[in-house]
Amino acid sequence: MNTSIDLTGGLDDGRELFFADRPDDRQMRDSASFWVYDDAGLVTLPRIGVEAAASNWDLHQYQVNIAFADGRVFRVREKGRRHSPLGPDGRPSVLGAGPLEFRCVEPFRLLTASFEGEAAKTTTADLLNRNSDGPRVPVRFHIEATLVVPPWINGELSSEAAHVLESTVEGAFLGGARYEQLFRVKGFVRVEGEEYRFTGTGTRVRRQGHREMAGFWGQCQQSAVFPSGRGFGYIAHRPRPNGEDSYNEGYVFTGDGALVPARVVHAPWLTTLQPGNEDVSLVLDSELGRVEIGGETVTSVFNLGDPTSSNALAALVQGGVRYTWDGEEAYGAIERSAPPKELTWTA
Repeated sequence: MNTSIDLTGGLDDGRELFFADRPDDRQMRDSASFWVYDDAGLVTLPRIGVEAAASNWDLHQYQVNIAFADGRVFRVREKGRRHSPLGPDGRPSVLGAGPLEFRCVEPFRLLTASFEGEAAKTTTADLLNRNSDGPRVPVRFHIEATLVVPPWINGELSSEAAHVLESTVEGAFLGGARYEQLFRVKGFVRVEGEEYRFTGTGTRVRRQGHREMAGFWGQCQQSAVFPSGRGFGYIAHRPRPNGEDSYNEGYVFTGDGALVPARVVHAPWLTTLQPGNEDVSLVLDSELGRVEIGGETVTSVFNLGDPTSSNALAALVQGGVRYTWDGEEAYGAIERSAPPKELTWTA
């Protein structure tokens, strides 16, 4: 690891801590999530997360996605009892709900996520057909994430992006103070008695604030870190319903120093729903010039609701991608959404 990299991004360690008690503001949320990808491309965890809402403080929402390249998917969308937030040093470094728990072992350095419970067993094809039911099976995993890239604090790399977040509804979509950060991982996933140990990479997200998703019209976000230490990430909201540009911010990381601000100029917007092997290549523009990154989906977890809905969250796809960049290969994250009535379905 390059010890010259400032992995705090100038943030105080206190930003890594969770709420110790219920916030007075009933609309406040505290959230942690991981996106994890095996170096071999066999297993992905395209979002595991806890959402702690002050309005229902004793029961936190949690989500688990485990998707294998062979099409198997294990998923949970439930509420679970809040864990004690206190870590070994007495600080609120733990966020847990039911069988899922995140721990900040060392701020901006080492994080863990653990799960021991049950998940619904299904497949990518079944989810594409809006069949999310399946037998409940035992699942266990433990992930140790070592952070390797400075945090991307949303709104701080672009004055234009900051203005959009501060003055428009896009800020409510993003959910308040938010940053994400690339990491390397080691861990295991155990499903139905079979254990798979792996090393890999991923992205973590920390968010605290209000979040309102009513009227959301969709987004595309991608990220990955490569063997050389280079990485990238961005979030772009689809053009507003009136056709005007929306939030678009990202970065390129060269393996040393700070994040280089970037915008995505070619994004693989969600236009069709298909099970896999979809071209999701992208192009970023920055002071380094145009950065072209190839991408092909290897796993997809579909969260599909009313096909006539105008809210993009009724067609949300979270998955894993094999990315290529100037001869390097890495597996990384993608999340896309769009109003279902605007999509084409591909069997």
